[in-house]
Order: sequence, then C-alpha cells, then structure tokens
Amino acid sequence: MSVAVPTRRIVSRNLLGPSLPFRPLKQHQQRRTAIFGFGGKKADDSQPSSQRENPVLEDFQRQSESNPVQSQQPQQRPQAGDISASSIFEDDRRAQDLAEHLDAEDAKAADRDSTPAGGKERNPANMQQVLDPDPRARERWERRQVIQLVRKGGRLTKQQLIKRTEREHVLRTHNLKTSVKKLGMVARQIAGKTIDDAITQMRFSKKKIAQDVLKQLEYARDEAVVMRGMGLGSVKAEENAGKPSKALTTSTSGISLTTPAPTELQEVTTPVQIQLKDGKRHKVSDPSTIYIDQAWVGRGPFGRLPDYRARGQVNFMRTPWTSLSVVLKEEKTRIRLHEEREEKRKKAVRENVWTHLPDRPVQWQRQWYTF
Repeated sequence: MSVAVPTRRIVSRNLLGPSLPFRPLKQHQQRRTAIFGFGGKKADDSQPSSQRENPVLEDFQRQSESNPVQSQQPQQRPQAGDISASSIFEDDRRAQDLAEHLDAEDAKAADRDSTPAGGKERNPANMQQVLDPDPRARERWERRQVIQLVRKGGRLTKQQLIKRTEREHVLRTHNLKTSVKKLGMVARQIAGKTIDDAITQMRFSKKKIAQDVLKQLEYARDEAVVMRGMGLGSVKAEENAGKPSKALTTSTSGISLTTPAPTELQEVTTPVQIQLKDGKRHKVSDPSTIYIDQAWVGRGPFGRLPDYRARGQVNFMRTPWTSLSVVLKEEKTRIRLHEEREEKRKKAVRENVWTHLPDRPVQWQRQWYTF
C-alpha cells in the first residue's frame, strides 16, 4: 500500500519547517570558551598554563590550609528524608525528639550546677526586671528598716507580733450565679462559725447556692491546712503522745518527783470558756481549730439573658454574678481578743472613782418637768 501524499509537499515541509529538538552545539562551545576560558587556541594564550591565575583554585587552597582537619574529613552523606506531617508516626517522632532535647538540656544543666525551669533556662536579667524593677528604691527601703530596727532595739510592734504568732488565710471564690442579696444571707449565716460547723450548715441547707458555697469552704479549709499549716494542733498532739515523754525526774530525800518538760506544759491544753464580741459564750477545746472570722460578698459582672415575648419582641434580662470572700483564722485569735477585752474592762473598773449611782446617760430627757 502507498500513501497518497505528493512528494513535493513533503520535501518543502521538511526544508522550510523548524526542527524541534535540535539546537546548534557550536553556541554552547562558544559560551564555555567565553566563560571558563577553555576550548581556545594555544596560539592566543599570552601566558603558559602554569602561570595563569585561577581564583577558584586559590580560594580552595587557602581554605584547605586554614582548616586542614575539615579538608581531610570525608564527604557527609545527605540527610535522610522526613516523613510527611500527615503520617501516623509524626506525633511519636516529635515526642521522641522533644524528650531527647530535654534530656540533653538536663545533662548540660547538671554540668553547670543550674536548675532549669520547665525545660528552659531562666535568664537572670529578665527575672531581675520583674522581681527588682527599682534597685535604688529597694535599697532605701532596706536602709530605713535597718534604722528602725536599731532604734527600737529589735522590739516588734503589736501588729508584727500578731502576724508572726497567728495564722490567717484569705480566699475569694469565683463568680457564682446568684445575687448579692441571696449570697449575703448565706455569708451572714456562716460568719463566726467554725469551718466544720459551716460545712455542716451548708450541707443540710435548702438554698440552691449552698452547695457551691460548701465546695468553696472545703477548698478553703484544704488550702489553709496545706499552705498555712492551720488546724494541725490535734495531729501534733497525737504524734507527741506516741513519743516517749522528756520528763525530768528528781529525787529529794528518797522521794522521786516527776516534772513535765517545758514543751509538754505548753502542749497540754484544757477547754477554755470565752465570751465573743456579741456577748455569746464559746468553749474552745483546741486553740488550732479553724473558724471563719469574716465573710462578705462582692458584686460581679452582669450577664444578658434573652426573654422572648410575643410579636417578635425580645427583652434582655440582667443576670447577676456574685463572689464570696472568707477569712479563716484559728481559735487562739479569739482567745487573745477575749483577753484584751477583759483587760480593758478591768482597767476601766480600777481607774474610775467609785460613785453611789452608776454613770448612765439620762433617758427620756425633756425640756420640761415630768412630775
């Protein structure tokens, strides 16, 4: 079979049409000759091959002379490829890399005798800006305190002595979903009671907010025990009861007298009957018992609750949020306050002159006679 194509048309198309894959090789040879200087005639070279300058070779020789160890090292192999982020093994690989990095940081910190925080080293300069922003003011304050201590001869004020000898813990709850009026009644109910009595009151209370207050009181009690060491008097007494007593035994004419140690005299406590500020009698069996000294409420931000009405109307109600704050102290504080009130009352009785009739304000006084 033969194709019916004119021979003249095929010859003209091959001669006039451009060929796609062919490019002249002579141009590439000319470019290389122009750039690198190769491929030229020997007659054109003005200098021999040994005297011609080669800046690339000179740089390589200088680097080899400056770092001979690096030049002798074998060529490193290219780094292996990484897996894609969508691989199921990516999380494990990242966790392993992080663990190795933290182990290396810990080893470096152990060598330097420094303790990193959270796997990172702390910068003392950055910490100093926060902890000590004004060094001169701090130095002046320290100087005033030293001068005050020298003038007073090391004696502490009454407030300083109370802060050092009595424990106190303050807790503010998060905003609770109730009003100030409703939470205020609960705060007045638990104020002045021991922490155990207040928890019992909230446990059996019918108020809805009482359950939230119960959780906050338990949390405040645990914080006071752990952070301040409050309410541990009975525990210490039980521990000391198991230990052998350090009593002093003296013999006088054949009769042995046993004297308790000074620490035991302080630890052995008897129930104390005190009078509170409102006049009620209160019995204290353990001075380390925790009680609620103060309880108050604070208004929080108002929320917005939609109230859908008829005909497409929507009213927004303001829902209140309220917080509760409590101050926890130990019973030894109430004992001290009772003793101060008794001392003040006795002092007033001793200093005043005796009179036939008590000095009372006149009641129902009028500007005219009533007889």
